Amino acid sequence: MMMLIDCSGCRTPLQLPHGAPCIRCAICGAVTHVAAAAPPPAHGDPARGAAGPGAVAPQHQAPGWGPPPPPAHGRKRAVICGISYKFSRHELKGCINDAKCMRHLLTTRFHFPDDSIIMLTEEQTDPYKIPTKHNIRMAMYWLVQGCQPGDSLVFHYSGHGAQQRNYSGDEVDGMDETLCPLDFETQGMIVDDEINTALVRPLTPGVKLHALIDACHSGTALDLPFLCRMNRSGQYVWEDHRPRSGVWKGTSGGECISFSGCDDDQTSADTSALSKITSTGAMTFCFIQAIERGQGTTYGSILTSMRSTIRSTGDSMGSGGGAVTSLITMLLTGGSVNSGGLKQDPQLTANEPFDVYAKPFSL
Repeated sequence: MMMLIDCSGCRTPLQLPHGAPCIRCAICGAVTHVAAAAPPPAHGDPARGAAGPGAVAPQHQAPGWGPPPPPAHGRKRAVICGISYKFSRHELKGCINDAKCMRHLLTTRFHFPDDSIIMLTEEQTDPYKIPTKHNIRMAMYWLVQGCQPGDSLVFHYSGHGAQQRNYSGDEVDGMDETLCPLDFETQGMIVDDEINTALVRPLTPGVKLHALIDACHSGTALDLPFLCRMNRSGQYVWEDHRPRSGVWKGTSGGECISFSGCDDDQTSADTSALSKITSTGAMTFCFIQAIERGQGTTYGSILTSMRSTIRSTGDSMGSGGGAVTSLITMLLTGGSVNSGGLKQDPQLTANEPFDVYAKPFSL
C-alpha cells in the first residue's frame, strides 16, 4: 500500500512505498523524511505538520470516492476530467460534453464498470469530484495506486492547457506543458513533470495506461520519452524526447500511450463545427468518431482519422472558424477568439516506440 505525502521542497504529492523512511522528489530533488511514529491514517485527511526536526508527517491518502474499488486484477479504471470554467472569462463550452461522451464510450464500447470511473466536473455535488488542483492530483493517485498486471487505465482531460518556462533543461523546446485546474488562478497549474511522476512512473509490468489530453499545448503533456512525428501522408518517425539530463521519464515496466489534441506550440479548438449540434473539444470528438466508425483498429489508423477529420473541417470552415481555446489569448482578450479554421495536429506519444500501423488499439 502506497501513501501520498507532499514534497518538503515543492509540495508535489509523492507516492511513498510502505515502510520507506524518506523519498526524493524527481522534480526538485528535495528529500522528504517521514516520521516512523506517524503511521498512515485509516480514513480521511490526517493532521498536517512536522513530527520532529526535518520530519514531515504523512499528509493524506486518496479520499474514498464512491463505491469500493473493483477487484484487484484485470481492473479497468478511468479518471475523466472536464472543466468549463463557468462564469469566468476563460469559459469553455464543450469540455463537460467531452467528459460525458468519453464516459459513455468507455462504458458501452470498452465495458468499463460505472463504479470504476471518477468524473471530475463542475456539475458534481461531491466536493471531492470538483476539478480543483487537489482533486485532480488525488484522482491521478487513485488511478494508479495498487495497479496490477492486466489493469487497463484511462486518464481523459478536457480543459485549458498552457506552457511555462522550464529551468531544469529536460524539455526539448525549453517549455513545460501544463494543465489548468478549475482553481489554477489561485492554486497554480499542474506541470507535465508532476503528471509524469504521478501517472507514468508508477506503471509496473502488465499495466497499460491510455491518456487523452484535449487541451492547448498538449503534445507532450505527459512528458513521455517518444513522440510520433507524422506527416500528412501518414509517414512517421519517432522523435526521442528523453531529457539530456538523463532523468527517466518512462514507466516502471508498464505501458503508457497518450493521444493529445495538438502539438506543444498549437492550440486546440472548442467548437460546434464538428458535431453540428453542440460544442465539443475537437480532439475528443474526432477520437470517439474514429472508434465509432471502425477506424480504431490500430494507433496509426486512429491518429490519421483524427487528423483527417480536423483537417477537412478546418478547410471547410474557411474564415468562419470556431473558438480556439488558447488560454493565453483568452487572458489577453477576456474571452474566446475566432480562428480561420481548425489548425491543430493531434499527437501520439509513448513510453517506447512501436509500429503504429501494426499495434492493435485496445482499452
